[in-house]
Amino acid sequence: MPLEILLIMVVGGVSLVALILHLTGRSAQTVLSAEDARVAWHRHFPDDEVRQVMVSEDRHAALVQTSVATGLLWSFGADTVARHLIDFDVMETKDGLRLEFHDFGTPGVSLTLAPPERARWQQLMTSP
Repeated sequence: MPLEILLIMVVGGVSLVALILHLTGRSAQTVLSAEDARVAWHRHFPDDEVRQVMVSEDRHAALVQTSVATGLLWSFGADTVARHLIDFDVMETKDGLRLEFHDFGTPGVSLTLAPPERARWQQLMTSP
């Protein structure tokens, strides 16, 4: 089979799968409740004892107080990402907060937070 035809088939197939996933709603960002956040946190860190969960107003992120440290859980497409808040920088943005982790394997994350929520989250993230 010529390479040009194979390339068209691969690109077309991947595009078709992406379109089907999007049209069926599987590409939507995860919406969290406190219980969803608790379950997702335990999926990432099964040994942590979750003490408190604070879900953001847009329901795409949650601060999780655990026996180990404060953690952040956020929507990443249809799944979630969770990290303990250890060794990171936090910056205010126009829409909320931006966290940059000092870990090569963890991307930075931008959180959309209302001003009162932003101040509270920043306080909880930086307090021991």
